[in-house]
Amino acid sequence: MNRTALKGLALSCAAALLAATAACNSGGGTGTTTKEPVPGVTDTEIVIGSHQPLTGPAAAGYSKIAPATKAYFEYVNANGGVFGRKITYKYVDDGYNPATTQQVVRKLVLDDKVFAILNGLGTPTHSGVLDFLKTNKVPDLFVASGATTWDQPSKYANTFGFQTDYTTEGKILGNYAKTAFAGKKFCFFGQDDDFGRDSLAGVEKGIGASVVAKQNYVTNNTNVGPQIGALKAAGCEVVFLATIPGFTALALGTAAKIGGFAPQWIASGVGGDYNTVATSLGAAKGLLNGFVTAGYLPNSRDAANPWNVLYQKINKDYNGNVTYDGNQVYGMSVGYLFVQALMKAGKDLTREGLIAAIEGGGFKGPGLVPLTFSKASHAGYGGVRLNKVTADVQEYFGPSYTTDKAGGAVTEYTDAPAIPPASGIPSV
Repeated sequence: MNRTALKGLALSCAAALLAATAACNSGGGTGTTTKEPVPGVTDTEIVIGSHQPLTGPAAAGYSKIAPATKAYFEYVNANGGVFGRKITYKYVDDGYNPATTQQVVRKLVLDDKVFAILNGLGTPTHSGVLDFLKTNKVPDLFVASGATTWDQPSKYANTFGFQTDYTTEGKILGNYAKTAFAGKKFCFFGQDDDFGRDSLAGVEKGIGASVVAKQNYVTNNTNVGPQIGALKAAGCEVVFLATIPGFTALALGTAAKIGGFAPQWIASGVGGDYNTVATSLGAAKGLLNGFVTAGYLPNSRDAANPWNVLYQKINKDYNGNVTYDGNQVYGMSVGYLFVQALMKAGKDLTREGLIAAIEGGGFKGPGLVPLTFSKASHAGYGGVRLNKVTADVQEYFGPSYTTDKAGGAVTEYTDAPAIPPASGIPSV
């Protein structure tokens, strides 16, 4: 065979090999399409992770959240899972320490290969892992913090909030105080991070003026005497709190010890759950009478609320029947929303598909106000309802309100919350 013929034969064989390879890869004939594996997802399981303060300064109350979320997932798993997949929830203690958070999250993503990070708790802690999660394209869902940082779709496309952001919440609280306590001296005590800064910005928008005095705390120093003393010296009559539960208790307890200082306390819902703060105060829990705060989920004391009926059953069957309070309501509500998002994303689960499903919005659940998810908004709930402690009982009063983080009006929200499905599990 001459050189020209050999060259032609070689080209023909090469072409045939390429055609056969293409046919196999395209699914033609007996070949199958090769799909890139999705981290944390198999035919039978979805593995997700979280960092949580199971110990440390934020453990009071907050350590109950992830177990409640896991209990909801176990309930779903016992009833067939999501498209046949069971949810495995790996939450790890970070002690509310940002350095530890980074170690924990890196391990969950790089070693455990989780599909998503769910409800990572804390403003200072979660802020430090945003860029890492972005780089690794990990869905960063329903952060357990109301910082406005989570609502930056153009910068952090995979990050979504859950709770009402601190500026929106603070604005509604400030708007209430402006009328209810007109003429009083307004002051502020908050955490020295975006939690405190965002909340203060909202409060001042709501009251339409700057507060008279501002004091901050850091979570590794429980001596807040100097700050509370400064607020007393400033003649503060109404003090807004942007505090985690332990520091809510410290603020009230320190004011009582100083003596002669009993302002009206108005707190962010983050540190406003009565049972949690009352437990920290112990015999001094009576200091909470008159305490005003905000919420966006059902009051845990409302035994007739259908969401509480569902959650209490799950708490009994899958969470050791621990004391039921707002932390269980929060944790199970996060779990319900995550399952909703998975159902909406469909059986062919991908990270990109889940993000698109959440941005599509339309979620209904236990919230007293609407969720605001869209391509333009990665914020969570869009308002709050006020509640007050009277005779050692915390109850909602008045209507729910919605507003924005900017200059929009505070308006009443009148739509009724959704009713949970009979199964307790959302459908598509």
